Amino acid sequence: MREPVTMLGQLVHNPVVADHLQTLGVQSGHLDHLDSAQTPRVVITAHGASDRHRKAWQKAGHLITDTTCPLVRKAHAALATLVQEGYHPVVIGQRDHVEVRGLIGDFPEAVVILAEEQLAQIPDSGKIGVVSQTTQPLDVVLQLVAAVKTRHPQAEVRFIDTVCHPTKQRQTALEDICRNCQVVVVIGGRNSNNTRQLTEKATRLGVRTHQVETAEDLMPDWFTGVSDVGVTAGTSTLDETVRKVMDRLKVITDESN
Repeated sequence: MREPVTMLGQLVHNPVVADHLQTLGVQSGHLDHLDSAQTPRVVITAHGASDRHRKAWQKAGHLITDTTCPLVRKAHAALATLVQEGYHPVVIGQRDHVEVRGLIGDFPEAVVILAEEQLAQIPDSGKIGVVSQTTQPLDVVLQLVAAVKTRHPQAEVRFIDTVCHPTKQRQTALEDICRNCQVVVVIGGRNSNNTRQLTEKATRLGVRTHQVETAEDLMPDWFTGVSDVGVTAGTSTLDETVRKVMDRLKVITDESN
């Protein structure tokens, strides 16, 4: 008999995975609400959590299974190191994203920025330490780090690169795809940050772009008269989902041409 568990959020931002876990009887809870889990065991998702949250759930008597992504762990360790060494912590990312909430959960003084207009939130300090949400585009992150240095010329600004390698690879590969394709299909969850970043980048590069979660989302009229279609996927998209999209896309394009 399987042990009943409660998932404290989405394991990954992928609707296929979420549906599968539901069929297995995995219950849903919320990291911020101790009364949202009725099972002894709870699961921290791949997006991580603060030590404050872990201790609260343990104190409430729950057993914890921690599935935090190793690259998110790296970001937590980097931020903790900066704080220990006396840097004022700055996180580049989406303030309301579960990963960012976990990163700053133990550091209430941390400043979260995602645009140059938010730089004024960073207090004058002799030492400023910067990390990033793991799924932010590296070019955006580097631009903001440069802007921090410009705004605080007297400060020692230390940046630890915590953007995950798969995110960097996909962003770079997408540039090649966009140079050679008329339409780009991005596969991944609607609330997946790195998937959304791929969609936004392809659009910025001037290519007609469609984001889908499953093969059933593909619309034949997207590809009428199109000879070159590029496909990419977010880091949490299952290989199985990619294969199904590719199979359906081949059928559609064969029928359209």
